[in-house]
Amino acid sequence: MGKKVKKEVEPPPKDVFDPLLVESKTAATVVLMLSSPEEEVLAKACDALYKFASKGDENKVTLLGLGAVEHLYKLISHEDPTVRRNAIVVLGIMASNHDVKKLLRELDVTNSLISQLAPEEDVVIHEFATLCLAHMAVDYTTKIQIFEQGGLEPLVRLLGSPDPDVKKNSLECIYLLVQDFQSHAAVRALNVIPPLLELLKSEYPVIQLLALKTLEEISKDGETRIILGENKGLDCLLQILETNEFSDLHVEALAVLGNCLEDAHTLQLIQQTGGLKKLLSFVGDSTVPDIQKNAAKAITRAAYDSENRKILKEEEVEKCLINLLEINSDGVKIAASEAISAMCENSASKRALGLQGIPQLVQLLSSDNEEVKEAAVTALANLTAASPSNARAAAEAEVIEPLVNTLNAQRDGAIANAAAALTNLAAQEPFRVNIQSRGIMHALAEPLRSTNSQVQSKAAFAVAAFGCDAGARMELRNAGGLGPLVELLHSKNKEVRRNACLAVMVCASDELTAVELCRLGALDILEEINLSIVRKNNYSEAALEKLLDNNLSQKYSRMGYLSSSNIITDGFYDCGQIKPGVKFLSLEELSMQELTDQRAIIFINAKPKEDLAVEEKAQDSFFEQTILSPSISRKSSRDRASSSMVSPTEEKQELSGQWSSLSKSSTREKGLRKGKGKKEDEKMKEVAQIISKVQDEINLENSHWLPPPDFILLDYINDASTTILPLTTTRGQVVALAQLVADKMGGPIERDKLHDFSWELHVSEVEFELKSNVVPIGKVKKGTFYHRALLFKVIADRIGIPCSLVRGEYNRAWNEVELVDDSPQGIAGLLLPPKKYIVDLVFEPGFLIKQGSAEADQYKHI
Repeated sequence: MGKKVKKEVEPPPKDVFDPLLVESKTAATVVLMLSSPEEEVLAKACDALYKFASKGDENKVTLLGLGAVEHLYKLISHEDPTVRRNAIVVLGIMASNHDVKKLLRELDVTNSLISQLAPEEDVVIHEFATLCLAHMAVDYTTKIQIFEQGGLEPLVRLLGSPDPDVKKNSLECIYLLVQDFQSHAAVRALNVIPPLLELLKSEYPVIQLLALKTLEEISKDGETRIILGENKGLDCLLQILETNEFSDLHVEALAVLGNCLEDAHTLQLIQQTGGLKKLLSFVGDSTVPDIQKNAAKAITRAAYDSENRKILKEEEVEKCLINLLEINSDGVKIAASEAISAMCENSASKRALGLQGIPQLVQLLSSDNEEVKEAAVTALANLTAASPSNARAAAEAEVIEPLVNTLNAQRDGAIANAAAALTNLAAQEPFRVNIQSRGIMHALAEPLRSTNSQVQSKAAFAVAAFGCDAGARMELRNAGGLGPLVELLHSKNKEVRRNACLAVMVCASDELTAVELCRLGALDILEEINLSIVRKNNYSEAALEKLLDNNLSQKYSRMGYLSSSNIITDGFYDCGQIKPGVKFLSLEELSMQELTDQRAIIFINAKPKEDLAVEEKAQDSFFEQTILSPSISRKSSRDRASSSMVSPTEEKQELSGQWSSLSKSSTREKGLRKGKGKKEDEKMKEVAQIISKVQDEINLENSHWLPPPDFILLDYINDASTTILPLTTTRGQVVALAQLVADKMGGPIERDKLHDFSWELHVSEVEFELKSNVVPIGKVKKGTFYHRALLFKVIADRIGIPCSLVRGEYNRAWNEVELVDDSPQGIAGLLLPPKKYIVDLVFEPGFLIKQGSAEADQYKHI
């Protein structure tokens, strides 16, 4: 046997790399391996990164910083299925990190992920691709991308996957997508309801819960509810409620049922099968607040439909809601209160709820939870609206004080509804008086300043409801509420503007408030509103008219006309026609101006001496106790005329040259000194000294300016009352009064000598004598057309002769009266319609000129 020769091993080719086993201990090295061309290296690197990323969020951030996401994004489209699968697994884990999601959105990874949801792909790929999409679908822009790139269809298909993780991830992604309403129609078209109902039978609670949440969202759409009913979804939901094992799903199941109850057809179906009774019984027996809250919310949604309210009334839902008010959970109380508000639309339910629910709702007004307070006061506002019996029940439950206090609540809804509820109660006089006694106008001043349109509207409407009382108007003035009310006239909200106009109309019922509203600019705003077709409303014109009717000085200045129903009272003044945009000054402001060569302001103040004394008494109670004697106490209106016949000669002399600086004490002395002896003078001096000390302590801002009295005008009125009032016919009274006015104003003037009648010089002399632009009409002894017409109107109003006052141009003015002519001879008792006449006060005093005639035009124009 020959010797064996050892066979030599052939060396490997020179161009082949010998295998190298590398053990890496840093993530950075493994990330570098993601650039390898070898599938095995890529797969192992991805597997290693998956294990690293699974350990914690900080590891995901580390990998993000090393640039792993960009490499993995490229690998999810790799040809090798293992590489592709492992890369998707890593991205699915990392996508839970916010910064990773942000980068994935920038890389537009959704389209690549959706492509991995094809049926032929591996289950693991399905699991982690859907996981990544579910993480990213939290962002709105990603939802849009998934929807637009056709991601819904494969996701719905994967609801039938045998793998529970795929089902869960797909379902979670769909749930997030349907948060956007436009996806509702798309999932409905993909017939998502059957697989969702099938998932309710899953052995995994998380899948059941997600299925119910998805159903809750998509069942907000009416067509989806129909499909749900056709697939017996209501039976599935009721079955869940009846199964104690599914108690953790009851809240969500009730939420879905609540959406379904919005449809009258569905509610009828549930009622017919006994499901509604079971549902209400279930709610009554439950002790879980979330279940009770969702049940109340379901009733609220159902009650928006009138037919549903009838069905709910038949099932006596009111008892259920009243019981829920007693639950020790703020969320349940809020939901029950909201349901009561919704059920109030049914009159029978409103009565039932009012009988038993109002006392409990009143108690909730004392809650520390502002949301509870808001829900309760909203329910009370709805219960008391157009329901006198419920309003009485609320008042008996002592609701008034809590409601007034709620006007200071933090939530706008609570304030608005508190104002509404108080307005409802104000429809009954005893309750209105009770509310006013608790300072309602002071409490409403702040809501009027709110920036919330609902609060503004309700507060303004409440002001209108309570402003019919003079004391309430004074309270609103003192509380500074008129300013914010006037500001609301500027509102762009139609309802706010309308209610503000109504409130202004009501508040303008007395002269003081009307003058203050005008000072604040209400008149200008209302005129502007009435010029606009869009902004004008039913109350704006009435408010403007009411303001002017209770501020006749401004009405005559602006409109140049006072009707027979506009009775001129003391304090009226004629400052001529005011130009647009010029501020209308008060008489006090005008009296403070320096003497000018402008047209004199003619004012009226014919208060009798006893009226002055009483007015001063009201301003100074100490003076009342010390000085006021019974001889000058206020007489009745009938006694006043006779008691003021005494000629006030002394007062006329004292008035000249000093009225513009007239003090309260001097006025009192002039009104009371007449007929007093030396003892009275000494007493007056002592009292004057005391008063001067007291007045030093009075804030000047609180002192009330009083216009000086015009005793000459008072004398004219007394003469007219004595000589003209007894005349038997209105025509005779008009003629006699015209002659009296002409006689006091310089007598008749020949037409061709009118220019020689130097009334301007005379009035200027009076102004110079008084050192003021404001002249009492009684001081004018030579008056032209507008002086005579004003004096005629003043005296006519005092003695009851209806007449109007019209301003013309170039110092012309005239009075119009309506008189009935005598019946023609032979026709007794025939009542003829009245005819309008213009009263001649200048050329032929007492001559009545027919309105519309050439003579009338000649009298009115130069």
